[in-house]
Amino acid sequence: MGTAEFFQHLMNGLTLGGIYALIALGYTMVYGILKFINFAHGDILMVGAYVGLFVFDLLRGSSPLGTWTVVAFFLAMLISMAVCAILGMTIERIAYKPLRRATRLAPLLSAIGVSFILSNSAAWMLGTQSRKFNYPFDNSSINLAGVIITPHQILILVVSLVMMLALKLFVDKTRMGKAMRATSLDQDTAMLMGINVNKVISLTFAIGSALAAVGGILIALDFKVYPSMGTMTGLKAFVAAVVGGIGNISGAMFGGILLGLLETFGVAVLGIPSGLKDTIAFGVLIIILLVKPEGLFGKVEKEKV
Repeated sequence: MGTAEFFQHLMNGLTLGGIYALIALGYTMVYGILKFINFAHGDILMVGAYVGLFVFDLLRGSSPLGTWTVVAFFLAMLISMAVCAILGMTIERIAYKPLRRATRLAPLLSAIGVSFILSNSAAWMLGTQSRKFNYPFDNSSINLAGVIITPHQILILVVSLVMMLALKLFVDKTRMGKAMRATSLDQDTAMLMGINVNKVISLTFAIGSALAAVGGILIALDFKVYPSMGTMTGLKAFVAAVVGGIGNISGAMFGGILLGLLETFGVAVLGIPSGLKDTIAFGVLIIILLVKPEGLFGKVEKEKV
């Protein structure tokens, strides 16, 4: 493998991993506080992609590619983030909050139910055909010393990096971020300290769902929008969260990037057929569960009795 080819695969892996990382953050934030897997997260991604598509088409109208289409795209992204944040909080309030004191299986089953409701509702209302999300800019490739880069890839890297850094700063430096960390350690103790746990949980779902919306839009630019688009992507983002150490924000970021690189180099270097690309993620999941079940950045938790 030549140098240019290596950097080409590296670029492709980083862009794919950036999307996985964004989506994985939603899984890991919810698990960190509530200790359950929100399997409806991938379907929120799908809703975000549809909202972004419809709003962008409405704002753009018949305008040619230019400054306005780029502005319209980011406005559509912001609106999609807001819609998905509200959707995430609503789902938590209706489907998960009443089950907080139930067995761990109950909210998990509820999440699966919400997932089916969202995907089937989208298929019923919008049809099963895929819809194209037009680029808001000229996506002609750029050749840098033999490495082919597209503006879309640059967009993914920049947006992913900004979102992840913003989240990291929010969690580490702000009062609400510290409240989230305290709640993740012990909800009862956090309540005794005067922290509004319900508000923290709602905010956690809002942030995770907003990040899923961004991931959905970035994916849609290449792979179109359809009701089941979040299923496999959501599962692989969940794998990324587990690999990094579910409940650990830095771990989710690292796990997403790592999974994107493994998928890309697995196909390019190991010669894994592209039709079997999705199996790489689940193979990695099995290995991690066997070798280090708490994940690369996770800590072994002792079960409370």
